[in-house]
Order: sequence, then structure tokens, then C-alpha cells
Amino acid sequence: MPSIAAHVKQVPANQIREITQAAWTRPDAIVLSIGEPAFPVPRHILDAGIAALDRDETNYTPNEGLTPLRSAFAARFGDRNGIELDASRVYVTAGAQQGLHLAMSMLLGAGDEVLIPNPGYPTFGMTARLVHGVPVDYPLRPGNGFQPQVRDLEELVSDRTRVLVLNSPSNPLGAVFSESLTRDLVAFAERHDLWILSDECYEAFTYDVPHVSPARFDESSTRVITSLTLSKTYGLTGLRIGALILPDGLGPQFNAVMESIVSCVGASPQYAAVAALTGPEDYIETAAAHYRSNRDAATAALRALNIEFLDAQGAFYLWADLSHATGGDVRSWVHTFLAEEGVAVAPGTAFGSNGEGWIRLALCTETESLLTGVSRLPRRS
Repeated sequence: MPSIAAHVKQVPANQIREITQAAWTRPDAIVLSIGEPAFPVPRHILDAGIAALDRDETNYTPNEGLTPLRSAFAARFGDRNGIELDASRVYVTAGAQQGLHLAMSMLLGAGDEVLIPNPGYPTFGMTARLVHGVPVDYPLRPGNGFQPQVRDLEELVSDRTRVLVLNSPSNPLGAVFSESLTRDLVAFAERHDLWILSDECYEAFTYDVPHVSPARFDESSTRVITSLTLSKTYGLTGLRIGALILPDGLGPQFNAVMESIVSCVGASPQYAAVAALTGPEDYIETAAAHYRSNRDAATAALRALNIEFLDAQGAFYLWADLSHATGGDVRSWVHTFLAEEGVAVAPGTAFGSNGEGWIRLALCTETESLLTGVSRLPRRS
């Protein structure tokens, strides 16, 4: 058999999927390892997708997406961030993950470096390697609330650096960037003439703090690429609908890259997405209240076990320190914990080396299951 490409061999396994798939083989497992919203999708969203199929809208759509959906994304993002956004800058993708791949395909040449958070979502580095880029970790540390530090970025930037990846609200951390920090990060990118790829998948879910998009400070609209999704916002993980907000002038490049990967996103999910973005917001309000309530209940349970954690300000995850129990190998420990206690949690090393000893708990499940799973964590003496 001929060998596969060397750079593909460098793409690591996703440890979140690893533990979750192990849990799925156990019918009795409590699965806290994956961010899958548990609420049913609102009927008007499903009906819009079904109606498109009933109309036999099963042909190709434009590379950039259907005009009504691009307009709906632009209106929502502009309203929430207080900026004017023309729909011509919105490009529909098959979920945020494809958006990440498309963006890196456009921005990174072979050997170009991209600054990614550690801990950070694993596909930041996986995707960079897949397109021949070089991921360079910037550290997020407990001592500063796992927030990026510009001084750390200054030490890592080189003449090969092309992209700075930002993620707020953060998966896995639940951390949210302040306005001043966001402004400083955009200024850093300007000083070094970098692209910013801003992952804002969880922008709908913050608790007592605002979500601040870097796009607000990109005054010339030439540097920031924003990645959005409806997977978490409306529980549409399986429909694969996201969007990239691009600076003017990148449309032809987007269309060429999109054509080479999937050509276009299916019509039915796009019409469902239009209904989601333009319809009632009850789902978001209900989900946000549930996630906040679960956060509060889970943090109380962790305190009772004397387990340290990062107080989540956004998304729907808790980042907890289990270093007292994991023996320096949290990846192995989570499998032992699943086997012995029937609970799946994501190992911190799924998100980078700085996650050693930590775990991520998903807060989007039923409260009873969440608290049962947390109660089985080993107490810190």
C-alpha cells in the first residue's frame, strides 16, 4: 500500500471523541464529555427545513449560501455587536468546523505559523496541520484566569506568523474576554500585520458579562475573520450550518475553496437556519437559563468536594482541576473513571498540554445526570 501524506500523520486523534465513543458503548454511562445541547429543536425551524424538501429544493445552492440566510446572519451579528454589516461579507459554511478549515486554507501557506490557545479547542491545531500550517501554542494559565496575555504573544510572534486564533467565550474554559483585552489583542494583530480568526461559536451564552467581538475594533474591516455557527445557539449540531464573516474582497477566494471541498451547503438546512435566525428567541433564552442553573449547581457540588475550577462566564462548560487524582496522565485517568464510575468527562489534554490534570464538564445535559456525574468525582483532601 502506498503511504499517506506525511502531514496527515501529524494530525492527532481527538481525545474528546475518543472518550465519548467509549462512553457510547455503555448504555448506562453519564456523558459529560461532549457539548451536545439536549433541548428539542423548535418546531418552526424543523418545519422550514421540511418545507424546503417538500418544494423539492434539492439542487445546488450558491457557493456563498442563500441570500436570505446571509442577510439573516448579517442582521443578527450586526445588531448584537453594534456594527453595520453588509450581507455580502457573510459566507455560509457547513458548520463552524468547515468554516475554520476554509479560513485556514485561505490564510495559511505551507510552513506559515498560526497562534492558537493552549488550552484551546483541539481542531485549531488539527486543521492548521491539515493545511500544511504550523500551530504555535500561546499559553493560557490559571494565574490570570486562563486569559491571553499580549506579552506572551509578543514572545511567540515571528516572521512566519500569519494568523492569531481567538476564542471567546472559550471552549473548553468558559472564559470570556473583556472589552479592553479584546481591543489589546486586535492592536497586537495590527502591529504585526496578522489576520485574526475569531471563533465565536458560543457568543449567545454569556453570564453577567457581555460578549465582545474583535470585529468591533477592526475599523477598516480588513483583518478580522469571524466564525459563527447555529450548532450551539439553536441546538442544530447535525444540520451543519455556520458562517464566516470576511473582509471585503475575499469572496472569489472563498468560492474557489468552497467549490473544491463541498461546493455548497444544502438548501434545506439553510432554510431551517433562516427560520432560526429570524424567528422567536425562546430557545436561546431557555437554554441560557438552563446552562446558568447547571453551572451554579455544578460549581456548588465541586466546592463541596473541595475541587478547584474556573468560574465559567460563558459557553456551557466547566473547567475543573483533578490533578490530585489523575497522576499526571489525565487522558488515561478519564478512561479509568469511565470504567469504574460510568461517567465520561473530557480530558484537559484534549485541549493542549496546559490541560494536563484538568477536565472539561459539559453543562448542557439534564441537571440530575450532571450532578450525579459530578458527585462521583474524587474529593480533593
